[in-house]
Amino acid sequence: MQEFGKKNMAVKLSDLGINVGIAHWNLSPDDLVKKALELGQGVLNDTGALCVNTGKFTGRSPKDKFTVKDAITENSADWGDVNIPMSPETFDKLYNKVCAYMGGKEVWVRDSYACADPKYRLNVLVVNETPWANLFCNDLFLRPTAKEIETQKHDWLILQAPSFLADPAVDGTRQGNFTIVNFTRKIILIGGSAYTGEMKKGIFGVLNFILPHDHKVLSMHCSANEGKNGDVALFFGLSGTGKTTLSADPNRALIGDDEHGWANESVFNFEGGCYAKCIDLSAEKEPEIYAAIKPGALLENIKFFPGTNKVDYADASVTENTRAAYPIDFIANSKEPSYGGQPKNIFFLTCDAFGILPPISKLTKAQAMYHFISGYTAKVAGTEVGVTEPQTTFSACFGRVFLPLHPTKYAELLGKKLDEHKDVNVWLINTGWSGGAYGTGSRMKLSYTRAMITAAMKGELANVAYTPHSVFGILMPTSVPNVPSEILLPRNTWADKEAYDKKANELAGLFVKNFAKYADQANEEIRSAAPVVMVSA
Repeated sequence: MQEFGKKNMAVKLSDLGINVGIAHWNLSPDDLVKKALELGQGVLNDTGALCVNTGKFTGRSPKDKFTVKDAITENSADWGDVNIPMSPETFDKLYNKVCAYMGGKEVWVRDSYACADPKYRLNVLVVNETPWANLFCNDLFLRPTAKEIETQKHDWLILQAPSFLADPAVDGTRQGNFTIVNFTRKIILIGGSAYTGEMKKGIFGVLNFILPHDHKVLSMHCSANEGKNGDVALFFGLSGTGKTTLSADPNRALIGDDEHGWANESVFNFEGGCYAKCIDLSAEKEPEIYAAIKPGALLENIKFFPGTNKVDYADASVTENTRAAYPIDFIANSKEPSYGGQPKNIFFLTCDAFGILPPISKLTKAQAMYHFISGYTAKVAGTEVGVTEPQTTFSACFGRVFLPLHPTKYAELLGKKLDEHKDVNVWLINTGWSGGAYGTGSRMKLSYTRAMITAAMKGELANVAYTPHSVFGILMPTSVPNVPSEILLPRNTWADKEAYDKKANELAGLFVKNFAKYADQANEEIRSAAPVVMVSA
């Protein structure tokens, strides 16, 4: 086996059963881009970013993600449609097949790690079939120094072979593609899909098991930033709620945009980069992301304006899920290293298309746990094919598909953190509709939402009057600087108050119905925070 580039002398691929022809170790981004261009696997856009097509899969395939059921996971994992079991024997056979497939091939290898807080560092060795996938790993994972690479021993291995297709009848998969996590062998095995997000979220899932289970660290699907005084804020929210937009603040340092841990001493980023959606991207709407798409960045599944290499970010003909991957230091106000102290404010973002929830409300500890498990937002027409009217969406802990443990485990750990840090404020922010549901009311102005978040972070809501919501019980401030007071109490914004009450009751019923699947494992404190559904006479 020939090996080129800066080799990690602590690891031999042959020891892992991977006997390749040529292994390129830790190549620079420039060299990876050059190789991808030589192999015809991508082209450069007008700002110098490498543009590739991920092929058949332009997003993750959750139904094809498996977890090996073994002594570590058997009694810990939340088995079901999210965590699909596979036997150790089935995994071993498939791993050996993938290794045999990689035999004699040219591969790209990278030493990397996850978790910016050194106490929780997870060293990751990645073996990729393409140079551009290795560029993605350079951009998204944390990058060890040259000196660290010389002796770094990996904790986990990612083996990614997009061109290898499983035989479902023999290999125990659903179809040709698969992502399999083995906690005993500490391997993430990926085949049949070139979508790079499988690697990123594979490690996220691993950390979602290890950190809460072994270290009592709350793993979180959220963004985080820090003010000039060291105050940390966390932003949770599903797609379309404004998480990226609201956490991007030129007056605050970006700790990270997607995955974090909350330990006793810190809030820390899991990653060393960003994987931003870039559909409809513009310099006006997202200047930080737009400026980050430069040499060293990777663009996936975009299209150019005809006859040019200028990206048409509005073109969704390949997928709505167009993506840009880049190191976090491509963002001008990113923090290095990517961790801060205890959070001061936590924001749960929801786009309530029913116009029921207040634009800002303060949550008790019990309500925080309940709404964390609920992970509510609503999809509106135009966001997805087939969506013609508002549809409720619940995703536990704002990332159900990434959770190996039962959602109540994360909610109870959140409650424990709030008990330990009494000065943390938890806010529910509705970036959706006011004065009526979608189609009748109007979308909350971004300027008002920013003003409310700013007021909360400045402590300006500490001494204002609050009134409880009649159905959800959450506390609504009656005044917020630079925000019209009439929009703060949502029932007052509806012309038809009875219609509001009816719709609020309907939404509460949906919350209760969703929570029912978690209720038997939730403690009494969490259950006590459920909204009150009024039964018609």
